[in-house]
Amino acid sequence: MRVELRPVRPAGWWLDALLVAGFAAITILLAAKTPLLGLDLAVRDFVDVHRPGWADATLRIFNKLGQGGILLTPLALITAFVLARARHTIRPFLLVAGAFVITYVTIGPLKIWTDRTAASDHDVAHPEYLFHIDTGMSYPSGHVVNAIVWYGVLGTLLAGVLSRRLVAAIRYAVPLVLLFTTTYLSFHWITDGLAALMLGLFLDRILRRAPWDAIPLGSRLTSSGWAGPFYDTH
Repeated sequence: MRVELRPVRPAGWWLDALLVAGFAAITILLAAKTPLLGLDLAVRDFVDVHRPGWADATLRIFNKLGQGGILLTPLALITAFVLARARHTIRPFLLVAGAFVITYVTIGPLKIWTDRTAASDHDVAHPEYLFHIDTGMSYPSGHVVNAIVWYGVLGTLLAGVLSRRLVAAIRYAVPLVLLFTTTYLSFHWITDGLAALMLGLFLDRILRRAPWDAIPLGSRLTSSGWAGPFYDTH
């Protein structure tokens, strides 16, 4: 049986190629110590002197929207459980598992490999450099990648329940909030966030293409009626 990938918008692989190329370009430019590092320093220095206490406290709350293990994964699991019970299929959990695996094998290894310290670390000489400090774990922004992937998962799970506008807001508004908060609070360099946007959107498109409803689940689940479809994003 031929299994076809699900459609995404915009269609085709050209956007995926651009996202990967953009992520690679930012990484190479930072590693080569180009003037792009100056942008990081300029943005960090600007927000450090234009961050009143009330803004700092408020945005720290909003920044928690990007916590994967504490907030997003449990929220996705709860949503998947509710849908699985309502539609009598375990397939919602396949999407959640796919998101967990794809973030686990990308975000952490990239952070360890690039060795970049946070923008808030003023005690390190040249913290903006990549491949500089062994303990650095800043590049790319995990909060932003997690927000794109996990809110994308929630958007997919709830596509048949919520309106398209609300699903779009879940998918895209929260990641933009996280990009702003992580940069404004100096948790990350601006390029950490931009690279994370490109990586997150690429991963999101992979998950949206996956034919979750077509994956064989075995005769036992099929015969018991727990292997039916759960969503339609055409």
